[in-house]
Amino acid sequence: MASNQFSSGDVIADRRADYARMLAESGDHAAAAELIEQALELTPSWAAGWFRLGEYAEKAGDEEKAVAAFEKVAGLDSEGIFAAELKLAILGAAETPEQPPSRYVEGLFDDYAERFETSLVKKLGYSVPQKLAALIEKARPANGKFCCVVDIGCGTGLLGAEISDWSERLEGFDISTNMLAKAEEKGVYHHLAQADLSLDVAASGLFDGRLAQGRADLVAAADVMMYLGSLETVMPLVDALLAPGGLFAFSVEDAGEEDGFVLQPSLRYAHSERYIRGLLAAHGMDVLDIVKTTIRKDAGKPLSGILFLSRKEG
Repeated sequence: MASNQFSSGDVIADRRADYARMLAESGDHAAAAELIEQALELTPSWAAGWFRLGEYAEKAGDEEKAVAAFEKVAGLDSEGIFAAELKLAILGAAETPEQPPSRYVEGLFDDYAERFETSLVKKLGYSVPQKLAALIEKARPANGKFCCVVDIGCGTGLLGAEISDWSERLEGFDISTNMLAKAEEKGVYHHLAQADLSLDVAASGLFDGRLAQGRADLVAAADVMMYLGSLETVMPLVDALLAPGGLFAFSVEDAGEEDGFVLQPSLRYAHSERYIRGLLAAHGMDVLDIVKTTIRKDAGKPLSGILFLSRKEG
């Protein structure tokens, strides 16, 4: 939740909310919840305040109050900026959404862009770009270069920097304009644009202007699928991007023994190997290689993921 969404528009309510935040940071979540409730008495339509109350109550162990607060957010937040439905699903008060709201994902990464690489790479040991690049290298064309690579969910360009030397043309797409600005600073992409992978081919942004279908001999997605849930919308986009015989390389968080896709407490989705294999097969893609590995740390513990390399039949 971006900082500019925290203001209630009421000076007294904002002051109480600031005190509540300080109490929460000190670990007194019950007191923080009580204080933010006082702020909400003054500003009952403040969605960000209700979201804070839900988080404080959840951490204080008061799930009933947390659920009520997140339900309030869901009613106030028509655009899904706060993705209250995800929190309700984690608390067992709603069905798991097949995908998170696009505005939530966009806001999450717009807010995260400035500290993304420092946080993810230096603090959490993020290694997917290097590991995915190593998987892709095994299948490079005979001349060593791909004609056109499309990096979907390119973020700040970490994967692009790894594979740019193998690409005659490298395109990057992301839902976050702030992430795209960071990717542009790397100077490795020939084209960067905003795209929403939860939309259909025509609306996604991947084919705007003169960008043709079937133009890519490699589509890559590093740590993108965990922010999409169901991949039923993504696979048609990949299929439309790829030329016959083109490669699709991507990562997922490993759902282990679970089947399909699973929403986790992190509000990211994990996917099972069986689910991914089924989707690839349904869209005419052969699995060339699979690597199970640690992709980064999460809450101080290694986070398991799966890297896939597949080829479109043709």
